[in-house]
This record gives sequence, structure tokens and C-alpha cells, in this order.
Amino acid sequence: MTRAFLIVLDSVGCGGAPDAADFGDEGANTLGHIAEACAAGQAEEGRSGPLRLPVLDALGLGRAVELASGRCPPGLGARPQGLWGAATELSRGKDTPSGHWELVGVPVPWDWHIFPTDPPVFDSALVARVCALAGTEGILGNCRAAGLAITDALGAEHLRTGWPICYTSADSVFQIAAHEEAFGLQRLHDLCAALAPDLHAMGVGRVIARPFTGDAATGFHRTPHRRDFAISPPAPTLLDWAAEAGRAVHTVGKVADIFAHRSTGTVHKGADDMALIEHLHRLVVSAEPDSFTFCNFVEFDSLYGHPRDPAGYARALEAFDHEAGRFLVRLRPDDLAIFTADHGNDPTWPGTDHTRERVPVLAWGRGAGEIGLCEFADVAASIAEHLELERRGPGRSFLPAAAGAATAR
Repeated sequence: MTRAFLIVLDSVGCGGAPDAADFGDEGANTLGHIAEACAAGQAEEGRSGPLRLPVLDALGLGRAVELASGRCPPGLGARPQGLWGAATELSRGKDTPSGHWELVGVPVPWDWHIFPTDPPVFDSALVARVCALAGTEGILGNCRAAGLAITDALGAEHLRTGWPICYTSADSVFQIAAHEEAFGLQRLHDLCAALAPDLHAMGVGRVIARPFTGDAATGFHRTPHRRDFAISPPAPTLLDWAAEAGRAVHTVGKVADIFAHRSTGTVHKGADDMALIEHLHRLVVSAEPDSFTFCNFVEFDSLYGHPRDPAGYARALEAFDHEAGRFLVRLRPDDLAIFTADHGNDPTWPGTDHTRERVPVLAWGRGAGEIGLCEFADVAASIAEHLELERRGPGRSFLPAAAGAATAR
């Protein structure tokens, strides 16, 4: 009985997107620049020396970066033992929903609504709607900002006024930060849920609740109770194909939120990526025959990409690589595991936004060899073929013939 595991390392791009210049990201390369920073001794906080990813590199990670960008990252480039390639996104975005939806077979058919660059970014009607739902006389922020920075800047005023902190980014998002105790966690979630239909009707991809705790004296800290209220995909995804075929589906991390909880099966949450990895270790043992498990590990993006922290990003990659080794040895002979990403977030790049990049595609369980340059939707087509599901989206399978599956072990 076959199983499939799709593992998204959020923002772990590998450069080379052919339209990167359209997004101001020509030359961005998340993995390549992290490896170069490590090799140059510029990422020594909490770790030291060249980037060490022996497990993922053995699957073909270094070669995938070279294929995507033309540059082999220092410290990587082992002879691949798995299937490897690099995927290009068709959707016009570099955000979480676009990447995840397309990986499971649904490229975004519209342009997302992006709020203006200069404040105020939200018009008076939207501000009035937020105030009416929140029961406040105003909002704070009303600008583009990085979440950690704006919480530090406006957290004290939020506690004094009780007004929600509302902000956006270069992505199609409306984010609300509020103190979990003073404002109330349930109140924050209810506010975001009530706003979401209005924002979705505008073409905004997500309304995100960003709860935090603390005070000005001790500092403000995000909690693990974030919730994303996302617009639903416009067509059935691989999650739907699997659920409608009666297959067990498991979603780990924020996947369920990204897909508006449609066909997301058993949802597994955790306080941080290490807690989510423990779910993956448990599921590789316990997931049902013919099941589909879809994981997102967000902290590469949220803790290290947006804050532009190459050393922290390298530490997180090296820690995950160790866990990937533990996971791979527990796979069953007929399982397929695919490691990939949804976009880039180069921690050496100017600004704090995502970067438009190709992403690595590393597969284990169906032989070894070069996939080449492919499309995001090819991931969905390949998993559908492996699980013998009817495919209804674009994309072409990159898997070799099933008879070659035994060569992977």
C-alpha cells in the first residue's frame, strides 16, 4: 500500500526564477546566499563553518540549486541518491497561498489585491469596518510593516488604547496584531473571521490573526495561536482529489488554514516547527495505507527570512536536515516523500518581503535521477500518480516508471 508525504520548507527557495526581475528580485537566492554567508564566516551565531545539510544534499539539494540558478552553493553538491530538480511557479505571486495551491495542482487564475506601499494603506471604509467589528474608535498601524517590528513599535500604544494593530506587506494579506490577554485571543480570532469575507471579496488572500503577549518593560512576544483566514482555492486540489477518493489525509502546521480547512483531514498543530516535526515522525509510523500527508514548516520564513537572519536560517536548516534523516529511515518500501518550498525569502536580500525564486524538488522512494526544471503543479501530478488518484489539474508527473521504485532503497 502506497503513502505520500509532501513536506514544504516554507521560503527555502533556490534562485533563478525567470521573472524575478518583475518582482524586484533578480539575483535573489535563499539557499545559495545562506551557503555563501556560512562559507564566508558571516553566519556564525549559534553555529559555525560551511552549511552542512548532508541528508538533503544527498537527495540532490545542491544540484537543484545549481540547476535553478547556475551556481553550486559552497558545501553542497553531493552526488544525488534521489530524484531532484527545481520548480518554477506560474502564478503571479510570491506568497504562501499561491505557492501551496499550485504545488497541489491549482495555479492562481487571478491577480491578488495588494495594498498600497505608502500609508495609509487601508481606506476609510475598511478602517470603519474594522472599528465597528472591534468596538474601537480607531486602529493602529495602517501601513506596510514586518510583524515583529510593528509589534515592538506599537505594542505599548495598543495596550494603552485597546486599538488593534493593522498592517500588511508586499503579499496579499491583512494582518491584525493584538495582545492575547488585554485584547483577548478569542476576540482577535472572531474579529479576523468576521473581516475575512469582506477582504476575500476584494481579492485579498488572507486575514491573519497575530496574537502576542508581554509589555513594554519585558518586551513583546508572539504566541503560537496565530490563525490564517484564507480565501478558498478556486478549484479542487490534490487534497480534494484524495479526500473524494476516500483516502486518509493529514495536514501538519498551517496547511489547513491555507486551504480554508477544505479537505484537510486530520489537522496536526504545534507550538513551533520542532513540535510539528514530531507529528511528522509519528505519522511516518502511523499514517494509514494510501494516505496523503501534507506538512508546512513555517519558521524558516517567519523567524529567519523576514527578519533577515542568515545565521538563524542556517541553524534551522541544519536542525531540519538531522530530522529529515530520522524521517527517511522510517519510510516504508512503497512510500513517496517530496521535499520542496513555496517561494523564497532570501535573508541577505534588501527589505523584509518574500523573494520570487524557483524552489528545489527532492523526491525519495521512486528511484534516482534528474527531474530537471519542472513546474509547481508537477508535484501534484506526481503524487496523484503515486497514489493512483484521478488528476484534474495541470502538471505532468516527473516520476519514473513504477517498476523502478525498488531502486530507491
